[in-house]
Order: sequence, then C-alpha cells, then structure tokens
Amino acid sequence: MLHAITNASVQLVNRYLPSPFVFSIILTIIAFIAGLAVTGQDVISMAGHWGSGLWSLHSFAMQMSLILVTGYALANAPIIQRILDNLASKISSPTTAIMVSTLVGLVGAWINWGFGLVIGAVFAKSLAKKVPNVDYPLLVASAYSGFVIWHGGLSGSIPLTLSTGGDTLATLSGNVMSEAVPLSQTIFAGYNLLIVGLLIVILPLLNRFMHPKTQTTIDPNLIKEKPYHIPDRNTPAQKLDDSRIIALVLLALAVMYYINEFGTNGFNLGLNIVIGLFLFVGLLAHGTLERYYRAVDSGISGITGIVLLFPFYGGIMGIMTGANADGISISTQVTQFFVNSASAESFPIFAFLSAGLVNVFVPSGGGQFAVQGPVMIPAGVELGVSPVVTAMAIAWGDAWTNMIQPFWALPLLGIAGLDARAIMGYCLMVLAVSGAVIMGVFWLVV
Repeated sequence: MLHAITNASVQLVNRYLPSPFVFSIILTIIAFIAGLAVTGQDVISMAGHWGSGLWSLHSFAMQMSLILVTGYALANAPIIQRILDNLASKISSPTTAIMVSTLVGLVGAWINWGFGLVIGAVFAKSLAKKVPNVDYPLLVASAYSGFVIWHGGLSGSIPLTLSTGGDTLATLSGNVMSEAVPLSQTIFAGYNLLIVGLLIVILPLLNRFMHPKTQTTIDPNLIKEKPYHIPDRNTPAQKLDDSRIIALVLLALAVMYYINEFGTNGFNLGLNIVIGLFLFVGLLAHGTLERYYRAVDSGISGITGIVLLFPFYGGIMGIMTGANADGISISTQVTQFFVNSASAESFPIFAFLSAGLVNVFVPSGGGQFAVQGPVMIPAGVELGVSPVVTAMAIAWGDAWTNMIQPFWALPLLGIAGLDARAIMGYCLMVLAVSGAVIMGVFWLVV
C-alpha cells in the first residue's frame, strides 16, 4: 500500500507541479489577489509591497549561492571525493543507502541547516556512484527530508532568538517576553528532543520502504563530476597562480580568525561561519587558489535557481507582510484565523498549522516569526499556553512545509543536478508522516 501511495504521490507531482520558477510566480499571483481581498488595499499599493520586497533577500541569496558553490567545491576536491567514495563503498544495499542518506541529512540539519543541505546532497551523489540500483531521486529526497528538523536544532532561528532576550524579543513576542530563554527550554526541552528522536527513527524507515522494488537506472550525467583543467606551470605568472605558499598564507590568516572568533563567541555555527569553513577547508583540500577557483567555476551553474527565484520570493514576502493603514496584512489575518479557532489544548497545533501555511509563502524562519510572533504569543498566553511552546510550535511549522516548498531545496538540487519535481513526490509523503508525528507530540505531550 505504501508503494502504491508513494507512486501516486510521485506521479501527481510530476504531472501537476510546475517548475520552481513558475511555482514562485503562481504563488505571487495568489498572494497578490489575496492581499487585495484581505487588506482592502488597491492594486498600486499591493504592487508597491511586492516591489519593495523584491530586493529584500539579496544578501541572503548571496549567502545561499556561496553555500552551494563552496560546498560543491569542497565536495569535488580529490581528497574529499576519495573519503566520501570510501564511505559509500561500504554500503551495498539500495535500501541501506536510502537510510544512511536520510540519517546524514537529519544529523547535518540538526547541527546546522546550511551544513545539512550541502553534506546531504554531496553524500547522496557519492552513494549513487557506488550503490547499484539505488533510486537517485529518492536518495536525494531522503537527504533533503532531514531538513524537516532544522528549526528544532542548533541553528534554529526562533529558539536562538528566544535565547538572546532583550528588546528584539520583546518586539517579536508582542511585549510578552523579554528575558532570555535558555536552550534547555527550547532545543533541549523534552518534547523537542522527543520530536527529533522520533523523526530520526521514523524517517529513515519511511524512506527505505518507499524505495521501488524494481531496478532503477541513474543518468550518469547527473552524478558525473566536472573535472577542471589543471593549469600549466610554464611561466612565472602560472607558477604564482598555482602556488601553494600563497594558499597557505591565506589559510593561516583564516585559522587565526577562527581561533579568535570561537574563543570570543564560542562555537556558534552561524551561516557565515559555515560558509567560511566550507571555503577555507575547500581551499586546503584543493591546495592552490587557481585550482580552487576552477572548482568553484565548475559548479557555478547550480546557483541559477537561487539567483533567479529569490527576488520573487522576496516579493511574495513583501505582499504577505504588506499591511494597510490599520496594520492588517495577509500574514496577520491567517494567524488571527487560527487563533480564533483554537482552545488551550489545540492552540499549539493551530500555531504549528498556521506557521506551515505561512511558510509556503514566506519561507524564512526569522521573517515568519516577526510576522506571527507578536500575534500568536500574546494570544497563547491569554489561553494559558506557554509562550515558549507557542514559539517552538511556530518553529516546527516553519520547518515542516519546507518539504513541499522548493525554495530551500534549490541549493541541494543544484548540487544533485535534479529538478524539484524529481523529489517532491517523496517529500509529500515525508510531509504527511512528519506532520502527524509533530502534531501528535504537541497534542499528547506538551
């Protein structure tokens, strides 16, 4: 039965899900029409919200592009390829490969979401080269399915915001909270660890059982690495370009920076820190600046989706958060609808579901909390629900619908060489199962 449901899901997505670019434009049109109806603003005002949002994700798009190309370059260093291929060669069964790919994605995303996206895609490609008859789209989807736990992990933007306290938290919580909330009450809370633990057990098994029983073939062009030309050393300029001494000087500077950074701020793997680690470890693995540059250049085509789509998602976020003179926006109205429908017992579930719906249009955990937090947290307090529980329900809702939102899959898909339609059918199944698990814990335990 699971295979029948999975096949139906895959066929449904392949038949009806448009490309990520078209998907983003369809979402734009839906959000625009909804904005006119919900907020009562005119077309010019909504177009203004859209236009102002178009360029709001530029710095983040650059970070995502760097995550992709530095991760790609690191993965394609000869020494890293040998290590990954050696690990992958120890796995011979397609179903085992699926489970291991899922676990790598889960653990990586829990440590840091950017790290999880890259390492999952990279290891999936290595497994595909070594394990015969493994379903490559499912292998990549399994790696991506680990992303569902990122907001309950060490890089979760909402729990980290709670841990900082201060005026920012007061604003985001509707003046309900100002004192810093320790991670023991969020990331390391019993219910949060229970959700993470259940998903670590269930998702590898779910993905394993979705593997088709018939033999599958992989397009060799998808997993073939793109070798770069090693330059000659016939001239002083070429020798300088390929100098290991210059690379070592730069790496020494980077080491001193990270010693100071981690010594001052602790081992906090923020997004920029992760990008830098990918960059400098990749440079070390390639040996020279010239070789590293060529490795980055060979993977630069993978950022097409990021460069093209992120402005349009910025525009959607502008529409969703664009308020009228009374402060009414689509996002606040969606949130208010769920608030009005909830009781004390059901409120965490409604917070989770509302966050999942908003995330489809506003795929940014921090941005989403800025919209929902000031409404949801005070409403939860009125019903007797802990503001920390409400915040974590929003966090999990944000992570949950990433399984059907191509926005976050773009870096992983760029490395894997696949289209979103190839994995979204499987991700739809992960969405259903993980949603049931998360809601079950919030309903029964919290």
